[in-house]
Amino acid sequence: MALDVDALYRSHSPMVLRRCRRLLRDEEQALEAMQDTFVQMIRNADRLDARAPSSLLYRTATNLCLNRLRSRRRRPEDADDELVSRIAAAPDDTGLGGARLMLASVFAREQPSTKTMAVLHLLDGLTLEEVAEEVGLSVSGVRKRLRTLKQHVAELEDI
Repeated sequence: MALDVDALYRSHSPMVLRRCRRLLRDEEQALEAMQDTFVQMIRNADRLDARAPSSLLYRTATNLCLNRLRSRRRRPEDADDELVSRIAAAPDDTGLGGARLMLASVFAREQPSTKTMAVLHLLDGLTLEEVAEEVGLSVSGVRKRLRTLKQHVAELEDI
């Protein structure tokens, strides 16, 4: 029996969203997890059995949420959020030109794709897995690049 993901989304998305909210306790994360659940359905539509769609969706949403919670515990994102907040709240003594110079000096030491990774992860809020898929690297490769970038920014802050 073929899986009609569009019909499943219309009929079961409220249930999936409730499950994600319950597990993640964060509205934005819950919405993302719900969307990821249906993306999984689209990716695997040809292999999935549609006889018990609510069970399948419930189990998939639960697994995705638990993976997000595990990732959150292993790699808290607050440190990155704090860094972005500090940069945003910094006094504007140097003006826009100074900010451009600072960014240019940070990214001059990095590979061109590192800037893309930083924007996708730190500004757009994509997970490391999503960033890795976008740029064609492994999750550990993305993590290493962002860690190196963070170290370079910290070195500039010390100057």
